[in-house]
Amino acid sequence: MPLSRLNEEQYAAATSKEPQNLIIASAGTGKTSTIVGRIAYLLGQGVEPSQILLLTFTNKAAAEMIDRVANYFGKDIASKIDAGTFHAVSYRWLKKDNKKIVLKQQRELKTLFRSVYEKRSFGHIGAEVAPYGGNYLYDVYSFYQNTELQNHFEDWVKNRYPEHELFAMIYADIVDEFESLKKEYGFVNFNDLLLHFREMCKNRDLGYKEVLVDEYQDTNALQGTLIDAMNLPSIFCVGDYDQSIYAFNGADISIIGSFTTKFPNATVHTLTKNYRSTVPILSLATRVIEHNERIYPKKLEVTREQNSQAPKLLAYDELFDQYHAMAAQIRDSQTPREEIAVIFRNNSSADGIEVGLRELGIPCKRKGGTSFFDSREVKAILDFYTLLVNEADMMSFIHLFEFAKGVGSATAKELYIGLKTLGHGSMFYGLYAPNESINNPFEKRKLNQQLGLFDDFLELGSVGKFAKLGFEDKFMKNPILKHPKLTKDNAMFLYDFYLLFRDLKGVKEPRVIVKKISHSAIYKNISEILANQRSTLKDGTIDEKQKEESLSRISRKMVLLEELSKPYSQHDRFLNAMILGSSDLTQGEGVNLLSVHASKGLEFKEVFVVDLMDGRFPNRKLMQRGGSLEEERRLFYVAVTRAKDILYLSYAKYDKIKKTNFLPSQFLYEAGLVPKDEAYRAMVMKDTDKEDRD
Repeated sequence: MPLSRLNEEQYAAATSKEPQNLIIASAGTGKTSTIVGRIAYLLGQGVEPSQILLLTFTNKAAAEMIDRVANYFGKDIASKIDAGTFHAVSYRWLKKDNKKIVLKQQRELKTLFRSVYEKRSFGHIGAEVAPYGGNYLYDVYSFYQNTELQNHFEDWVKNRYPEHELFAMIYADIVDEFESLKKEYGFVNFNDLLLHFREMCKNRDLGYKEVLVDEYQDTNALQGTLIDAMNLPSIFCVGDYDQSIYAFNGADISIIGSFTTKFPNATVHTLTKNYRSTVPILSLATRVIEHNERIYPKKLEVTREQNSQAPKLLAYDELFDQYHAMAAQIRDSQTPREEIAVIFRNNSSADGIEVGLRELGIPCKRKGGTSFFDSREVKAILDFYTLLVNEADMMSFIHLFEFAKGVGSATAKELYIGLKTLGHGSMFYGLYAPNESINNPFEKRKLNQQLGLFDDFLELGSVGKFAKLGFEDKFMKNPILKHPKLTKDNAMFLYDFYLLFRDLKGVKEPRVIVKKISHSAIYKNISEILANQRSTLKDGTIDEKQKEESLSRISRKMVLLEELSKPYSQHDRFLNAMILGSSDLTQGEGVNLLSVHASKGLEFKEVFVVDLMDGRFPNRKLMQRGGSLEEERRLFYVAVTRAKDILYLSYAKYDKIKKTNFLPSQFLYEAGLVPKDEAYRAMVMKDTDKEDRD
């Protein structure tokens, strides 16, 4: 049984009879075993599996824990435990109450946000600073939702960004219109899931007896208030303040730090036995992380007794010498490729090492950059599919029509609303059976100079310019073609859209739908657009060989997407798996190239941490934008504690392309790998001065 396999500290935590428990579980101390043990204890105490809620930060983590429970109690019992990410659990509950809600990813709603933003003008204000762009303002608003619990957005902007006070009213009006559009179309994003679920929790007993929270140090204010709103009789939180590395996403380390203040009678358990790393690796990590303030006392004990190799510092004269030499070292390593990880702080570092590995024919897979599901070609397929299942999904339409030359998000939204107007509320009726008595289906622009709204709509255009494009007579009569900004290329894009969905009508199998979309004229057009973008040289010409490779990569992704769709027979299940679970799926084999954030929770026999130069790691630019040296130090701690047996830390002294000299990272000094000199003392003095100013 799970409890019999726990050490004394893990067992004490898992079997605690206290209603509030915080478990400080440092890297490699067996937090997963402790959580599984706790679930086993609850089941043994007569708690029904459906009364247990397990909240994690990845669906993969939840699945692994439930699989381990199933090994002991069977799948029937394990499957009844409510487990998943904050967002997945919220989505399931909200879907029970409202079947019509449509979950949209951030990039999709960012497009909708831009369509509202693009109708605004800021030129009349005459401020000394430039207004935020649409994409950045969306990110600011998202951060506000995750961290602010009281103030209105306009007041929050004025307080947090006083230099943007003159724009705050327009920013807030953009947000209000954006929220109204979301409500009208039933769109929710990940933040909305938590906000709506929190309200549900305030008014309903969900029937849980205990909530278990994994990676508690990564919770943000919104997630924290969601847990509070559940008002459960028992809470079991597991985390490590030294691995809190998501401040950029709103994670608040003070939540784990104030646990005993919020719950004065809480019990704090500390897991001290490390089962992952060797003594030298853990000693190095401890020497560095102890420069951060200790929130809860802890002292780790290494349980592995075999001979161990000390971490090795690799210093190179030039940046790309580092990448090539590291690739050669990996080539000569006896460690299996899948057991090797290269961990980077910045994407440019990953680009360099990836090139070095591929030059030597060493396979690698990268996580932390653009994933399979984040690629525009895959997203386009899923947008077409989403519209087939739910024509009310305006965001998918807008995102697709942004591929049409000269069509921005605002124009795409006007086309969508125009089709709905022509179809009496149905976009597809507006496309295939429009009400031709409606001469102008396009909405009038609002006028409000104070809010930056100006009327720049042109007179309706003529459809005569499309006469020689070979459109069917029925399509040529559609008033949607009167949109004044519609060019011949745009009209052809719309016509191909028309032909595709006529071809998809009545198709039931997800695999067939994916194949038909990927072979359609409109998708081939999108593929050409993407391939051209990816193979355009600085002088504006197309590298034909590079374009051919880009098209080949797109084609391979379509084959893979078809394979992923084969097990599914229902549209909703396929789409939900692609949207909610895509971030947990990885492709490829070979050496693991991982950002520090993507490496969290993983372990490898051999680890390289690259580009440990001051400015890069710690990343001084991000520190200036609201980060901190303490957060960067926690990132370093996470990176080095991924290593079980072999750890290499590397840096370069010079970048010949940018003609930049580098100093070793402050963390190399703190680790004792570089003698503390005047350069180190200058770094410390600079950071001390910054803390005093802050």
